[in-house]
Amino acid sequence: MNIYKRVSAIVVAILGVVCLVFGIIFMTQASSAEKEIADDIQPLTIAEVDAKYEAVKANQMALMATEEPNIQAGRAAPSAMYNYLTIQRTSLGLARANIGLAGFTRTSGIIDVVVGLGLILVGLELFKKD
Repeated sequence: MNIYKRVSAIVVAILGVVCLVFGIIFMTQASSAEKEIADDIQPLTIAEVDAKYEAVKANQMALMATEEPNIQAGRAAPSAMYNYLTIQRTSLGLARANIGLAGFTRTSGIIDVVVGLGLILVGLELFKKD
């Protein structure tokens, strides 16, 4: 067998192992991130964040429609409820973004594992061929 084919097969298999390791790391990091997010947003659950965000957004937008013209004109300051809803909407939006990022990281890990396994198998097949 040609030495270049053997070296290529070994390189492909090593890249597969690297992808496999990164995939496992990404999946474990996503799990720990989701656990931390769940701890931070208690008493809400991760599944309830979107519904709560939409409810807060509707209330904040309704209050903004009545208060914002006076705030922009300098005739009034934001009410405590307006500030509260704005901060809550922002916090829930950040939680949604973090949940999405953790899901993306998990998906990337799964893809890396599949690609890694494929590269390992291709490397082994290339190594076996004459």
